[in-house]
Amino acid sequence: MQSDVIILGGGLVGLTLALALDAHGLSATVIDPANPETVLAPGFDGRASAIASASWKMLQAIGLDERLEGKGCPIAQIRVSDGLKPGALDFEPAADEGALGIMFENRLLRQTLHAAAVKAKRVELLMPARPVETVRRDHGVTVRLADGRELTAPLLIAAEGRNSPTREAAGITVARWQYEHSAIIAAVEHEKPHENIAYEIFYPTGPFAILPMLPGNRSALVWSVAKEDAPGYLKLGPRGFAVELEAKMGGLLGKLSLLAPLATYPLGFHHAGRITDQRLALVGDAAHGIHPIAGQGLNLGLRDAAALTEVLVEGARLGLDLGDAQLLKRYERWRSLDTFLVAASTDGLARLFGIPGDAASAVRRFGLSAVQRITPLKSFFMAEARGEYGDKPKLLSGLTV
Repeated sequence: MQSDVIILGGGLVGLTLALALDAHGLSATVIDPANPETVLAPGFDGRASAIASASWKMLQAIGLDERLEGKGCPIAQIRVSDGLKPGALDFEPAADEGALGIMFENRLLRQTLHAAAVKAKRVELLMPARPVETVRRDHGVTVRLADGRELTAPLLIAAEGRNSPTREAAGITVARWQYEHSAIIAAVEHEKPHENIAYEIFYPTGPFAILPMLPGNRSALVWSVAKEDAPGYLKLGPRGFAVELEAKMGGLLGKLSLLAPLATYPLGFHHAGRITDQRLALVGDAAHGIHPIAGQGLNLGLRDAAALTEVLVEGARLGLDLGDAQLLKRYERWRSLDTFLVAASTDGLARLFGIPGDAASAVRRFGLSAVQRITPLKSFFMAEARGEYGDKPKLLSGLTV
């Protein structure tokens, strides 16, 4: 089976990339070992993602907006504070600028992308399928599956997640460390409406994010706690845990009740030393994994997909081999600065807001109030939140390549 690219990993980033290539006339074979019945299970698991406004423009450009329109909650405002103390920083766009982003349930994104990939003319979705041998040679890539099928393409794309075996096999070094925190994921129903406001409350023990969902009395929560405390919180039971949440929120949304089972995962950072190799490109978590402090992890991967799509489509129009080293260097140069800056800033924020003590808190609140007053600085941070800062690919402006 021959295609323009082989994508290992059928998660949110891998499928978005395949659909973006399909929209521009390039074919992709997507291989994923997961069982679709498990991945596409209808039950709400509490996981949600903020799709930044630039990422939403990309989904519109490749024809996914009709499937998702009206099913996510627009983020009209982001409020950042140091604990529950006064001096919050508010990001609120002008009325004609549209929402900062849209909150979607992860299960809805998975179902939508999977359904679109199944129907796409130039996407071959092999799921479940397990690669047992991958060979990258001077003139192409061959992947052999466990059932004996062989796939060929000029380029291999690893979208397998943070523990990418393809990245490891390529000998690409990774800078990584673990934070002494775990994230607890919860979905709640609350007494008061959220009014489409996202809250990022920073405590020395870790950030506490409240993310608005549909309908207006539901929110997704991401609570960073000390790693050793996470098991204890999970044992509190639904009512006991809801009481803890209410205290952390200072009664912001009134009484709470849990909507989905709690989940937890350790927080870590990793950043690949390079994101290309011979006939290989890394995207998404295979290339970088950041602290969820600003909700930019998925958007960073979607920006990878947008940039790689543009590079490959323009290369194909020039008649170039899609695995050409110069094309891959262009992709790497394009993504290197953005991924480094976002990774460094999220790591720095996590460490800055983790410093305990009144003096550190006073300095943080002074910084927040300064950004609130200085319009150019505030505009810069707002553009970053939207994913619209810097040299962005055409897809992130809602344009096809």
